[in-house]
Amino acid sequence: MTAAEILLDELRQARTTRGMNQDDFGKLISYSGTHVSAVEVGTRAPTSEYTAAIDNALRTGGMYGRLLERLSALDLAPLWLREWITYEEQATTLRWYEPAFVPGLLQTEAYARATLRAGGSLTAEQTAHRVRSRLDRQAILSRDNPPHLVVALDVAVLRRTVDDDRVMMREQLDHLAASAELPHVQIHVVPEDAGLYPGLQGGFILATLPDDTTCGHIDNQVRSQTVGGGPEVATLQATWETILRDALPRRHSLDIIKEAAKAWT
Repeated sequence: MTAAEILLDELRQARTTRGMNQDDFGKLISYSGTHVSAVEVGTRAPTSEYTAAIDNALRTGGMYGRLLERLSALDLAPLWLREWITYEEQATTLRWYEPAFVPGLLQTEAYARATLRAGGSLTAEQTAHRVRSRLDRQAILSRDNPPHLVVALDVAVLRRTVDDDRVMMREQLDHLAASAELPHVQIHVVPEDAGLYPGLQGGFILATLPDDTTCGHIDNQVRSQTVGGGPEVATLQATWETILRDALPRRHSLDIIKEAAKAWT
């Protein structure tokens, strides 16, 4: 079930649990029964005005408006990412290793757009939606009680041009450096002299949830999936520890990021 389908199901429930047909419900919220029907079958999108009318009529305190906002944002994300986003939002700690790009939670809008365009498989509209979804996810870092984000980056990420845009790269690395100085964010750079280390097989994320369980997310050219425990998570945790042994300390890593930013001027 998609996020949109969840919302439509809840809107139908709001009507049917009160024993009302679509015409009667429409009168209650000052819409036609035809409009109510079109929304419920998915041929007409529910708007913020429509959900506000339901919230006002049923005195929900804005519940359906909030559902619309949150579930619409979730539907901007690709299908394979939606399950992970729910874990990401709940996490108390996120450990993110990335050998190729700046992690999505720390990307600027321009960098996000360029990396999403790089594959050449998305339309302009799909790219815009993915960019918005990626930037919306960053809100977890500025909320009350944000997760502790620990990032390990291969040094090549700092030197790899995207769209051959030096200004964009400078802005991205400046943003990365500023993020690294936040109290709940720490970034470690894996230097060139680490040689061939296990992390180069692909990026991954580990999320520690409020109940102290850990789940992981892996993404490569063949598949992208969330793993919930057992040997797969144990393997990712062991790989993470190996990567951190090769990575530079936090302050040294920050110096490397700032030097790399200057090189893009």
